[in-house]
Amino acid sequence: MEALVAVQHLTMANLVVASFDSPAGDYCVDIFERDDGTFGLEEYRRDVEDLKGWYSLHRHSREVFATREHALARAKATVVWMRADSK
Repeated sequence: MEALVAVQHLTMANLVVASFDSPAGDYCVDIFERDDGTFGLEEYRRDVEDLKGWYSLHRHSREVFATREHALARAKATVVWMRADSK
């Protein structure tokens, strides 16, 4: 995919610029901007009975995109519930 610029580790200096919840509310995807101006995404899960919050699924955080739109397009192409939601 041409939007994929490089691979790097998720750092604490990320700013979430968009967040999308699954229809059931048990998953979400965050699109974030890194301090170097690149973008990424990550998918999270939560269990209703567990009050500890969201857990990263560690599926996408190393992917690096030049724009927010490229990160969102990747999420829609790879996250099952987002593909179903965008039809």
